[in-house]
Amino acid sequence: MTQPLFLNSVLQEKIWGGNHLKDFGYDLPSDKIGEYWAISAHPNGVSVVKNGEFAGQKLDDLYKNRRDLFGNSKKEVFPLLTKILDANDWLSVQVHPDDTYGLANEGELGKTECWYIISAEPNAEIIYGHNAKNKAELRAMIESGDWDHLLTKVQVKAGDFFYVPSGTMHAIGKGILILETQQSSDTTYRVYDFDRKDDKGNLRELHIDKSIDVLNYGAPANTVPVVTNEENLVRTSYVSNDFFTVEKWEISGLVKFIKTAPYMLCSVLEGQGILRVCGESYALKKGDHFILPSDIAAWEFEGNLTLIASHDGE
Repeated sequence: MTQPLFLNSVLQEKIWGGNHLKDFGYDLPSDKIGEYWAISAHPNGVSVVKNGEFAGQKLDDLYKNRRDLFGNSKKEVFPLLTKILDANDWLSVQVHPDDTYGLANEGELGKTECWYIISAEPNAEIIYGHNAKNKAELRAMIESGDWDHLLTKVQVKAGDFFYVPSGTMHAIGKGILILETQQSSDTTYRVYDFDRKDDKGNLRELHIDKSIDVLNYGAPANTVPVVTNEENLVRTSYVSNDFFTVEKWEISGLVKFIKTAPYMLCSVLEGQGILRVCGESYALKKGDHFILPSDIAAWEFEGNLTLIASHDGE
């Protein structure tokens, strides 16, 4: 039976986390939950299928053993990771390597990512880029702690989108909820962590030399959203490249879709409704995450729903 793959996934406790993910229906074990790895085959937090013939199977195993469900992708590991992040405090100022540097130095892919701002407190900010002109100036500003001049801050609001390619200096600020679509990697180089200490009283590790190795120069180039209005659907296309394609689907009524990618990753951010596949109906609510595998050629939604949908850039 051709079915969507609904997922149970892993909550990650973070020093900067909070309790806002309970609004998505998740049962939080603490008030320091920073991330929900909603669609993940990464070993640090693997999703598990919760319905149908593959119920109980881990996504990494399913990708390995049933590659036909994923368009017979030639990629060795499931390429994408979808997260929801609750920044109850600033995340560290950080950068991610590209694939070449990541594989050579960490044994895994680099990390290009993008952020959809679900909600943001008034005057909330992110760090998006830096002002150093070259490696020598960058090192000097880092070593002297001249963060006010080095770091570029940008105010954000709900509905904003930011493309964060590998090599971009970045940090998510306090009071922001985001949905992140990224390469399946957990490699992060911290440049600055606000001199915070962990629960054992230790400063968290920084990675200055590696950060300087991989940081880009010049202002980050964000993508330009393209909005199209269709019957009962507002489709916003944010980015489409070799890493991923990411869209927002705002549904108000009945909307029919035809497959245009080998498989799709979908996250429900608002509302409720119905997903229909091959005559079967599946109730949808805020906080649901699912994969439409390769054998689903068409599907439809009915209701009032906001989803972020993505697929691999292969």
